[in-house]
Amino acid sequence: MFISGTVQGVWFRAWTVQEAQARDLDGWVRNRRDGRVEAVFAGPSARVDDMLLACRSGPPAAEVADVISTPQAEDPGAGFRKLPTA
Repeated sequence: MFISGTVQGVWFRAWTVQEAQARDLDGWVRNRRDGRVEAVFAGPSARVDDMLLACRSGPPAAEVADVISTPQAEDPGAGFRKLPTA
């Protein structure tokens, strides 16, 4: 998924890691050079859907303008982590 708006410099990635781990999801999150945040979530569909919904608001300092989500076949590996900016 790609999240746009005021989503960098507002603790969005760390919040995403915390929220995804609380839901026992696998995947990753990273900043994009274009100002968006990109994330991949894997796990039971109800938990992934719940995480996608949470990302529409994000942490308190974020102002999410848009969320683009598309299903993927990528296997992100075990655990949830923060990756370097791409």
